[in-house]
Amino acid sequence: MNNAENMIAHLEKGDMAGASALYEKVLASSDAEEQFMLGEQLLQLGFLDEARQLFEQLLESFPGEGELSLLLAETLVELDREEEAMLILDEIDDTDPFYARSLLVQADLYQMQGLYEVSEQKLLQAKQTEPDEPVIKLALGELYLEEGKFLEAVRQYKELEEAGMPDIAGISIQKRLAEAYSAGGAFEESLPHFERALEEKRDIDTLFMYGFTAFQAGQFKTAALVLTEAAELDPDYHSVYLHLARAYEMEEELDEALKAARAGIARDAYQKELYLLAGKLALKTGQEEEGESHLREALALDPEYSEAALALNALLMKKEDYEGVLEIASAFRETGIDEPLLLWDAARAAEKLENYKEAAGLYEYLYPVLNENTEFVAEYGYFLLEEGSRAQALPLFEKLMKEEPLNEEWTELVERLKMDIY
Repeated sequence: MNNAENMIAHLEKGDMAGASALYEKVLASSDAEEQFMLGEQLLQLGFLDEARQLFEQLLESFPGEGELSLLLAETLVELDREEEAMLILDEIDDTDPFYARSLLVQADLYQMQGLYEVSEQKLLQAKQTEPDEPVIKLALGELYLEEGKFLEAVRQYKELEEAGMPDIAGISIQKRLAEAYSAGGAFEESLPHFERALEEKRDIDTLFMYGFTAFQAGQFKTAALVLTEAAELDPDYHSVYLHLARAYEMEEELDEALKAARAGIARDAYQKELYLLAGKLALKTGQEEEGESHLREALALDPEYSEAALALNALLMKKEDYEGVLEIASAFRETGIDEPLLLWDAARAAEKLENYKEAAGLYEYLYPVLNENTEFVAEYGYFLLEEGSRAQALPLFEKLMKEEPLNEEWTELVERLKMDIY
């Protein structure tokens, strides 16, 4: 056993003092092969400064050696000394056997900095140097996928698929093809690739993505089956439950949908979307008390969650709890949010409570925002008529009549109002 092997053995036993002494012996020796071997092992084990020293010393003896330069650059990257690494990589000649690999490292560094165009140039240069190298094609696919160039990503992954490459460095090519197709909106095309990826390895992430994509493709039954399997495989995978509940809902299996939403809440009590969906499902199945509870929980998690507030308002209006509707609108306004639909609910509630002045103020405030909403304009017009403000109501019904000239009710109403006013 030489000094390098002995040092690694001491490291594995946790004898740092012994390992350090042996390291100094290797560093002082003239055995370049032993130094090189130890440098590689130390880099893999995370002893970066020690590996750097060895590679720097070797480069003094073998200047311009591409593999040594590359290993030193990779070590410097791990030490967060990217600028120094770049300078070393730039020195590797294009005739060097490690030139393409050096371009890969440079591309990775530029990609980390968000310089996608420069990264792409480096990778295309590497591909030109070694056109059949799978790692370069994979790197291009990964870059394009991150950059949102999904068609280009698919092309790179397709080349690997056609070359019979099931995976590279633990990355499933079928899974990447599925992700690229799905991210680009080609949901139907992605599904067979998800299925093949699952044949290779049935893991939770792929199951979830397959189920989510099946939902996006409108295959709700498939989505429900796959997401159910995902939930069984890992009950703590919180993202599953919302989409599982939605898939059951689309299949009109409301009891199963509510059951999935409840299971999700039990696993994650801080996902407001689950509470909203659970609330709506409970209301659809006639469980108003539970529905109200879930909707209030959603609002408690996010007091500015307007979708939950509107759903709760609809229930409160049905229950004739008009004070409750006004309280919600008031709470939103206190946070500086004037959500038009919530204020419209408040106007209706104030009218029901015979707080006509408050209702009038709300309708007037909302009109510039909702004047293209036919239902709102009509409702405001009839409110004004009830209040005796016929002159104010007339232009509203004239507007409605222009939008729907065949509406006899509004036509007759406009004629009567003109006769009364003029």
